Amino acid sequence: MLAPPRTVVRREGGLYALERALQRRGFRNVAGADEAGRGACAGPLVAGAAILPEGKRGEIEELADSKLLTPAARERVYDEVVKRALAWSVVIIPPAEVDARGLHVCNLAAMRRALALLTTGPDYVLTDGFPVDGLGAPGLAVWKGDRVAACVAAASVLAKVTRDRLMVELDGRFPDYGFAVHKGYITDEHSAALTAHGPCAEHRFSYVNVAAASGRGNRPPRARRPASASDPAAGSASGSASLSMQPTAEPLMLWPTLEGTVGVASGEQPRPPVPVGEDEAMEGEKR
Repeated sequence: MLAPPRTVVRREGGLYALERALQRRGFRNVAGADEAGRGACAGPLVAGAAILPEGKRGEIEELADSKLLTPAARERVYDEVVKRALAWSVVIIPPAEVDARGLHVCNLAAMRRALALLTTGPDYVLTDGFPVDGLGAPGLAVWKGDRVAACVAAASVLAKVTRDRLMVELDGRFPDYGFAVHKGYITDEHSAALTAHGPCAEHRFSYVNVAAASGRGNRPPRARRPASASDPAAGSASGSASLSMQPTAEPLMLWPTLEGTVGVASGEQPRPPVPVGEDEAMEGEKR
């Protein structure tokens, strides 16, 4: 029996080359998944997923890795992705769940949830950086996928814009930390605010710098959390038309103009807290 011909992805094909190659092999609906907020010590972890249509409609002007775009360009691309995508979704993992289950576990779970929320089932899945199992479709983890695959870049924009909007909302609730400026990442301004005010309920207490600022660094993350912190919860948004909300004690604030399904749902059964610093050690260069 003759082996099938190799699929060649040519560098000159640009951001759409990988998807087009997969589509030529019969995988018409190629989904991409990416996250935003791994490197932040405050605010939620957000994952996005998207399936772009074949042909010219799926080619979005300015689409690129979200980290390479200006905030204004990200907003423009976000609008185009939501308008053109065959399916899209966003999942929000709050800080308490990151503390309870660990960053890497939450990262994979968030991408898995985002892909499961797609209203069009993917024939093939591309994920940024990490392989994700349990998808019900073949998949490939792509190093710097948001720079080499359009669907992953689209997912990165969905996740980044969603998270940035949430951090601006959180800045109104916790004005001492400058969340609207640094979006919860570790900057000199953020570190100074942590030293002056201590962490708030939206910080990740499993991170070494937050644990130290809490003054209770030798206690597990749950014990370090302020009494006002909300229970672990996860929100989601997708390209469907319905609206549902399961309330929690203190749900994350979501902006009212977001189209699609918006909800707050309890996460999976939490695992024992990881040792202080383990999450931070898993941080990559991604922001």
